[in-house]
Amino acid sequence: MDINLPYVHQPSGKAHYRYRRKVPPFLRPVLGKAWIILPLGRTPAEVLRHYGKAHTQAEAELKAATKGHPVKAQPKTDLERYQWATRQVAEWGPMTANTADALADHLEETGQGDLYRALVVPDRKPEPTLADAVKLYLKDKVEGTADETKKRQRVERVQGHVEKALNRGDPQIRSLTRTDAREVRDHMLADGDMSPATVHRYLNDLRAIITHAIKEVDDLRGATNPFNGLEVKKATLAKEDRKPFSESQLKAARVRVLGHASADLQRIWRMLEPTGCRLAEVTGLMVEDVHVDGTYPYLDLRFHPHRRLKNAGSVRRVPLVRDALKAAQEAREAAGDRALLFPTYAREGGATAASQVLMKHVRKVVTDPKVTVHSLRHTLKDKLVRAGVPEAVQNMILGHSSGAVSEAYGGPEARLEVATRALRKALQ
Repeated sequence: MDINLPYVHQPSGKAHYRYRRKVPPFLRPVLGKAWIILPLGRTPAEVLRHYGKAHTQAEAELKAATKGHPVKAQPKTDLERYQWATRQVAEWGPMTANTADALADHLEETGQGDLYRALVVPDRKPEPTLADAVKLYLKDKVEGTADETKKRQRVERVQGHVEKALNRGDPQIRSLTRTDAREVRDHMLADGDMSPATVHRYLNDLRAIITHAIKEVDDLRGATNPFNGLEVKKATLAKEDRKPFSESQLKAARVRVLGHASADLQRIWRMLEPTGCRLAEVTGLMVEDVHVDGTYPYLDLRFHPHRRLKNAGSVRRVPLVRDALKAAQEAREAAGDRALLFPTYAREGGATAASQVLMKHVRKVVTDPKVTVHSLRHTLKDKLVRAGVPEAVQNMILGHSSGAVSEAYGGPEARLEVATRALRKALQ
């Protein structure tokens, strides 16, 4: 299997691969190195598994260096310092009382408080805090994802809002009360820069962060999450649903994009419109995901290191019909020997970049703020509904399935056949 991913390098005569990226000369004084080199493994499968995390790390380093400072590690929490110090004391092994007293005096005199406390009062373990929960969540749920930087920044913003609202530093998880949760919500709602919908999303983030910590941290077993069930009033939660394109809007947008956008973006649009795919699902495609031959051509949407899917239901085969099939064939031919179908956009933030450019074209002809590129999904949804396509089949096409749909329609070939017929009927 050939590996054709940017910055993947196999040293001459070596069995391993590595991520090797040259640092621009003007950034070298900041980073203190000329190359970013990260291990990727010994096999193509290991490369694919580790590539996303390595590329994200390199992007973060370069982005931070561009702003004038290297990536800095977050300060350790009290619990992290306690855990480190406890391990260090354990490594010293058993010691006599006199030796322990002498060592304790030395640690106290030299200001090594963490080690002193671990030696003298080892049972005084700090309670897990919000910062501990955030770090665990970032490690388990965010690290290595295709849009890691964006997610990390959002989680850190949420953490900052909690600390600012409660005004007591880094709060312990067990100390958080329902009153605290309401205080955080009301504080964010009072922020003129945040819409109720944003506050709603941030509360969902907080619920997820704390729930994950309660599940994974032994010291939090039995704790309750005070953010559970806490909602933003429906009267204040502005509905942000995007509207589908009207027939005239869609025609005008298509003409604009196909007449002015780049070749890649034209093909992306043409694949989005008749499939209902999410933009990131198309921009992150690999050439091997595109199957244009056979009775039922399709896109094989699955997880990749450089692009995660929204959920398990998003893993599916999407039929290629009409112009989507032609666009996919053209994209495959244009890709040549490359592994990525759209390498310009198959990266962290690539879907956002593609959306921004496409939206500039859409706004030239459509002024309704609720009609966006994502509205193509809603437009296809409406067509499926009008064609009388069963909801279960709609979900198979659009990726809303929880997995139960597969049981009703057999194996992947049968589901693809059913979905293809439904899509052809909706688009006729």
